[in-house]
Amino acid sequence: MLPERGRDGRVVHEGRAARVLGIRTAWTSVGDGEFFCPGCGGDRNYQRLTGRRRFTFLGMPVLPRGDTGPVVECAACQGHYGTDVLDHPTTSRFSAMLRDAVHTVALAVLAAGGSCARTSLEAAAGTVRAAGFQECTEEQLGALVEALAADTGRIFGEPSGAGLAIELHEALDPLAPHLAPAGRESILLQGARIALADGPYTPAERDALATVGAALTICADDVTRLLAAARTPS
Repeated sequence: MLPERGRDGRVVHEGRAARVLGIRTAWTSVGDGEFFCPGCGGDRNYQRLTGRRRFTFLGMPVLPRGDTGPVVECAACQGHYGTDVLDHPTTSRFSAMLRDAVHTVALAVLAAGGSCARTSLEAAAGTVRAAGFQECTEEQLGALVEALAADTGRIFGEPSGAGLAIELHEALDPLAPHLAPAGRESILLQGARIALADGPYTPAERDALATVGAALTICADDVTRLLAAARTPS
């Protein structure tokens, strides 16, 4: 038996069968927000959807086939993505995380031993301004370090205490997975240059920078290599 053909001579029975039987998904929105869309390559609004699939006959739903999703739908490109896409920070959120991380590292290094030196304060303020805190001044950083020392009872030049280590991990742990190795190393090197602004590393500064490296998931050998590299003029 020859297949049915249309006016142009093409076989059409398969297309008709596809139109007779099919599967349709009815989506329901269960949330929304802003995310970084991998399809668009930027921050976009999204809807979080769950769906119910049904067999259809002649376009009419007849039998349930179970639930599907949840998925994330981009409001711009209409693309559907797994919910793990929401783990990636938006561009604006990533910028804020990076800015806060650099600020915290600068304070940690200053508190570890360089807070009284004008050269260290100048290096730290320049680094923090470049990271996004454009109104940061040497005086503000000096006051923050003194307040930090008074609050924790630490003496300048002593090894980092548990409180400061916790602050570093809180700022760096969420950021590290979203940074390339060069980005993680860059943050450590910025801290190293602040420490070196007033002379060689002190033991307390090395301790603080080792904590920074650990929070950024940089292995101890690489931390040692990078701290040595920072001492070599480029």
